[in-house]
Amino acid sequence: MIKRLTVKGFKSIDELQNFELNNLNIFIGGNGAGKSNLIDFFRLLRVVLNDNLDTYIRSGGGISDFLYNGRKRTSTQVFEIHFDSCGYRFFIKPGLSENCLLTNEAYYNLNESQKWREFGENSDNRSQLKQVVKRNTLNNQSCKHIFDMILSWGIYHFHDTSEHAAMRHYEIIQDNKVLRVNASNIAPYLMRLKNEHQSIYQEIIQATHMVLPFFEDFLLDFTSFGEKQKVNLSWVQKGSDFPLQPYHFSDGSIRFICLATALLQPDPPSTIIIDEPELGLHPSAIAVLAELIQNSAKRTQIIIATQSPTFIDYFGISDIIVVNRESGASTFNRLKEKDFNIWLEDYSVGELWSKNVITGGPAYE
Repeated sequence: MIKRLTVKGFKSIDELQNFELNNLNIFIGGNGAGKSNLIDFFRLLRVVLNDNLDTYIRSGGGISDFLYNGRKRTSTQVFEIHFDSCGYRFFIKPGLSENCLLTNEAYYNLNESQKWREFGENSDNRSQLKQVVKRNTLNNQSCKHIFDMILSWGIYHFHDTSEHAAMRHYEIIQDNKVLRVNASNIAPYLMRLKNEHQSIYQEIIQATHMVLPFFEDFLLDFTSFGEKQKVNLSWVQKGSDFPLQPYHFSDGSIRFICLATALLQPDPPSTIIIDEPELGLHPSAIAVLAELIQNSAKRTQIIIATQSPTFIDYFGISDIIVVNRESGASTFNRLKEKDFNIWLEDYSVGELWSKNVITGGPAYE
């Protein structure tokens, strides 16, 4: 799993140095504190290794919009990620226009050396780590391990549950190997679990029953559209055999189904990252979701960003990292139980945050 990370000069993050992560990490903070910017750091790593850095920067408004306090304050962005026995690093420097340059890409492996090993010059913003893996050179095993771990991350975002969201429509049955980040292939993925991982499928059904007592089961039968076979998330409710369609699910209902599927999947990513999973959920559904997250953290690493006092009530205080703004910069502080023992005798964690005993409200600068 991810052990430590360093982020310097990225959006609202001035300097996050060697920040330690555990199996379960709940980041909580007010609007604009910087939680989502940390999630974007993980997306950026994926973007770099997929050779999409230029497109990502352009779509975000140009490099100036990614620099902490602009070019005068940030001349180089520094990114490091450390796993159990290896690590990966790269810098991003602003270009003359709104483009950027990927530099100083390097890795280390404690079994080989504790020092960073540079990949060399980069003139086209294509990841040198990826090129080494593709070339299958002598140091391929170390690099491939890092490359595979980062690309395996599940950075899920189930916010779009509108009538146009892909999760509410048909998808080809062959798109079933990995749950997509927006759950666009939720139906074929559940169809595969039903056929190949019946026990996992039943766990998802049971979790859904706890949140939607009227729900019975999914109807995952494919339909032919010309030469293509597709399936959608149709279902039945208890006491009826009438097939209901995905648009009959409320926003919170279909979002919970996607969350439960992501957290219960049989071969989870090395790290699961979810931004504000509690959105649109009833308090009783949040309790079920929290239990799923705690159980999933026994199998893989979990990183959550939230601003819900109700949600954090279900976690230990040492699982929580408070994100604040100080002098315009995001700060990240993991809570220590010894600092709140007396308070916790009378109040829950969420109540302490609401009362600003755990500081995490709006910061007026």
